[in-house]
Amino acid sequence: MTGNEFNAYCKSLKATTHVVQWGNAHVWKVGGKVFAIGGWQDKEPAFTFKVTDIGFEVLPQQPGIRPAPYMASRGLKWVQHYESPGLSDDELKDYIKQSYDMIAAALSKKKQKELGLLP
Repeated sequence: MTGNEFNAYCKSLKATTHVVQWGNAHVWKVGGKVFAIGGWQDKEPAFTFKVTDIGFEVLPQQPGIRPAPYMASRGLKWVQHYESPGLSDDELKDYIKQSYDMIAAALSKKKQKELGLLP
């Protein structure tokens, strides 16, 4: 996945916002809460996202995926896809969507309703 593809996918999710911060990282939020970060290092983009407890145990065992720098050291269950082979584009999109869903679900019901995330 390229940086442009990452940004286009995150933009396609409902009620998202985008800022560039933390040293040119593309930070995607829902309801003001971060769900994905895209950064560019060396030759390959790196994508950081929240995962379940099981995902945090299993994913870093795959080549190209590690606990997210800074976030994991603070006890947060975030991983970073930082080099090949890592995840396929479809798998990466699925994990980003799961991260988005977890963050959106943690918002207050009032905020979810304001953003059009509730029926």
